Amino acid sequence: MSSHHDAPPLVNLGPLILTLAIGAGIWFCPHPEAIPLEGWHMLAIFTASIIGIISKPLPMGAVAFVAFALVLVTKTLPINEAMAGFASPIVWLIVFALFIAKGFNVTGLGTRIAYVFTAILGKRPLGLSYGLALTDLMMAPAIPSVTGRLAGIVLPIMQRISDSYESFPNSPTAKKLGAFLCVSLFQTTVISCTMFMTAMAANPFIEQLTKSQNIDGVGISWGLWALAAIVPGIISLIVIPLFIHTIYPPHIKATPEAPRIAREKLKELGPMKKSEWIMAGTIILLLVLWGFGSTIGLNPMIAAMLGLSVLLLTGVLDWHSLVRIFNAWETMFWFAILLVMAGSLGTLGVIPWFNETVQSAMNGLAWYWAFPVIALFYFYSHYAFASCTAHVASMYIPFLILSIALGTPPMLAALILIFFSNLFGGLTHYSMAPAPILYGIGYVDIKDWWKIGFIISLINIFIWCVFGAAWWKLLGLW
Repeated sequence: MSSHHDAPPLVNLGPLILTLAIGAGIWFCPHPEAIPLEGWHMLAIFTASIIGIISKPLPMGAVAFVAFALVLVTKTLPINEAMAGFASPIVWLIVFALFIAKGFNVTGLGTRIAYVFTAILGKRPLGLSYGLALTDLMMAPAIPSVTGRLAGIVLPIMQRISDSYESFPNSPTAKKLGAFLCVSLFQTTVISCTMFMTAMAANPFIEQLTKSQNIDGVGISWGLWALAAIVPGIISLIVIPLFIHTIYPPHIKATPEAPRIAREKLKELGPMKKSEWIMAGTIILLLVLWGFGSTIGLNPMIAAMLGLSVLLLTGVLDWHSLVRIFNAWETMFWFAILLVMAGSLGTLGVIPWFNETVQSAMNGLAWYWAFPVIALFYFYSHYAFASCTAHVASMYIPFLILSIALGTPPMLAALILIFFSNLFGGLTHYSMAPAPILYGIGYVDIKDWWKIGFIISLINIFIWCVFGAAWWKLLGLW
């Protein structure tokens, strides 16, 4: 029997009116002759979509669906071009990777990894923070849902340990241990997302947007992404917890109970099960295929299909449970739609017009002065975004093409903006999906969250722009 609880929630009218007003304003205002009418209409629909994703009058998938309907109804794009995003291999890579990620939970392998690192490194809070960071890093290449990694595996273990030391959220005891672990876990998760193309849903989106521009000298594969990120990433993972421990130290200086708890949990889990060994072997196989896929001519999506097939054939995963993972299908839906809309802004003349306009305003300024300004503006404009995907979709391509047009070495510009597209997620309590989860627990107040986020952003920018750029130079990427 149905009840009023079965009804969908009412649309948030305030954000909806704002979204429609902005879209209508762009649609009807005069546009430069350099932009065809279809390009101007696409800009209106796309901008309204980004505002809708940020203000959330509807869920993200619903916003994308409405935008897609408008693109088709207004004939802004032919239907064949509009549907092309759903045939993109990178879209299906994300779907298959989200399916594969379920294996960590089903087999218990993710929890075992977390307890192993805790047992080894957990004698002190700093070591415990490194253990949690390594847990996330180990799973990041194969789990594109950062929320799934954090909320489903790492966070419950962090809370269990904090509770064992009577460090509770929303109380004076929060800073005994929980606050430090919470902030450190969040900031290291941001770094893990940065290090692999498949560590966050927005990353393959960035790769596909970059590929769509056909820029000479710019090509990003899974292996190249990981290779470029490994040196600055490891430095950040070492430095950031240590720095947080210095400026935001826990009151407890030793955590001898944490390894004991972890060993007890490992004892309860028993020896690794057959399903865990299969899962571990599959992940190793995927990492090898993704890392060397460009060398052997194997598309990453095909490699993911192979890995998923292994898990299905061995019974580690059940097909019927996979088709019920709504997050995978919703991600595919908005991903495909935003990919087409963002890419069409270039073909319809909007991005070339933007770049010519800004380039003329910055005429005569050397790239090594202009690019830092562009990159920093790109980074800190994330204060205005509640979604990494929305930020990337609206600003990444225009800023990349502008940077290259001003003389910045193409791969240097691409890598800096790609990695910034993850690192700016550490700024606020709403900047990426895990942020409201961790902040909402109540260990850290908003002033400390923002202050630490800003300071860490400066450190990360320095590490990735200095040590990262030197590493990329050594690799011959620019």
